[in-house]
Amino acid sequence: MYVADSRSTPATPAPAARSTRSGRRPAVAPTVFALGTVSLITDVSSEMVTAVLPLYLVAGLGLSPLGFGLLDGVYNGFSALVRLVGGHLADRDGRHKTVAVLGYGLSALCKPLLLVAGSLPLIGAVLAADRTGKGLRTAPRDALISLASPAESRGRAFGVHRAMDTAGALIGPLLAFLILRQAVDGYDAVFTVSFCVAAVGVLVLLLFVPSSRRPGTDKPTGAPRASLKAAIALLRVSEVRRLALCALLLGLATVSDSFVYLLLQRRLGVSDRWFALLPLGTAAAFLLLAVPLGRLADRVGSRRVFLGGHAALLLVYVALLSGWRGTALPYLVLALHGAFYAATDGVLMAAASGSVPPELRSSGLALIQSGQALARFCCSLGFGAAWTAWGDRSALGSATAALAVCAAAAFALLPPTARDTAPKERPA
Repeated sequence: MYVADSRSTPATPAPAARSTRSGRRPAVAPTVFALGTVSLITDVSSEMVTAVLPLYLVAGLGLSPLGFGLLDGVYNGFSALVRLVGGHLADRDGRHKTVAVLGYGLSALCKPLLLVAGSLPLIGAVLAADRTGKGLRTAPRDALISLASPAESRGRAFGVHRAMDTAGALIGPLLAFLILRQAVDGYDAVFTVSFCVAAVGVLVLLLFVPSSRRPGTDKPTGAPRASLKAAIALLRVSEVRRLALCALLLGLATVSDSFVYLLLQRRLGVSDRWFALLPLGTAAAFLLLAVPLGRLADRVGSRRVFLGGHAALLLVYVALLSGWRGTALPYLVLALHGAFYAATDGVLMAAASGSVPPELRSSGLALIQSGQALARFCCSLGFGAAWTAWGDRSALGSATAALAVCAAAAFALLPPTARDTAPKERPA
C-alpha cells in the first residue's frame, strides 16, 4: 500500500490515459500497438526456429524424446531463472524499455549461433542464452502494456498485443516451410533469415516504443523500493499469491507445444516436410480469439476465462488420447490449443496487473511468470522421461490426469462463482 501523487504518472503518459479530440479515450494505447509490432516481428523470427527445431533435433540430430524433453525444457523454462532479475532491473528508475531492448537483442544474437551448434551441450547453451533474453524482456514488456492501459480495458489491451504477437507466430512457420522447400541447406537458411528478422524487431523497439519514465522522474510518496525482496514480498498479497499458485499448478501439467505437434504427427502420419505447418493452426486460433477473449475477461472476469482456457487444453489431451484419426482431428486439436493460449496468456497478466503496484509492476508480473515457466520446465522433463520409459500414450495419459487434478485445485483457489470485476489498481 502506498499513497500516490501526481508525480507517479509516467513521463510518456500511458497513451490510453490521453483523451482524443472527441473527448473519448482510445480503447487501446499507441504504446500497445508499437509493442505489438515489435512482438509480431520478433515472433516471425522465433517461430521460424520453433517450427523446425523439434524435427531438427529428433530427426536431424537423432535425439531421444528424453534428450528433446531436456532441451525443450531449457528452451521454455530457463527464462524463469532470469525473469525476476529482469523485472527488478526494469522497475529500478522505471527503465522498462532499456531492459526489454537488452532482452530482445540477446535473443536476436543467438539465432546465428544455431548454425554452428551441432551437439546437445552447445545447442543447450545457445537455447539457454536465447531464453535468458526472453526472460529479461517479457516482464518489462508486459509492464509497459499494463501501465499504458486503463484497468477497465486491460484485458483488451493484452488481447490486442497477443493477437499481433500471434500474427508473427502465424507467419513464422509458414516462412520456415517455404524456406525448407526452396533452400538446399534448409535449416541453415531458416536460422539465418530468423536472425535478420529479429534484428528488425530490435530496431522497431528502439525507434517507436516510448520509455515508461523520464530520467529523474520522482517516485510516488511512500512507494515501495524496487528490490527482489519487495517482489517476493508481493506473495503476502492474497490475490497475487493465489494467481501465482494457480499458474504454477497448471504449468506442471502443461505439455509443451512441440510435444503436442509431435504427438499429432504420430497420430496422423504427417510427413516431415509438412510438420512445420502444424503450429499455424494453433497460431490462427490464437489470433482470432485473443481479442474477443480479452474483452470477455474484462466483462465477466479474467479468472473465469483463464480456467476455461485450461479446460480447452484438457480437451486437447483427451482428443489426442482417443483412437479417433478422422480428418477433423488436427483442426479440432489445433483450434482448442490456440483457444487455450488466447484464454490464458495475456489474461493472466491482465489479472495480475490489478494486484501489483505500478512501482513493482514488472517485478510482480515476473514473479508469476517465473513460477509458471519453472513448472512448465519440470513438465517438459517429466513428459520426455515418461515418453522414453513408457511410450507416448502412457505419458499423455499421465499428463491428462495431472491437468485434471491441477485444474480442480485451481478452481478451488479461484472459484468462478461471482463476476470478477475488471482488474483494479491497489488503493492509492
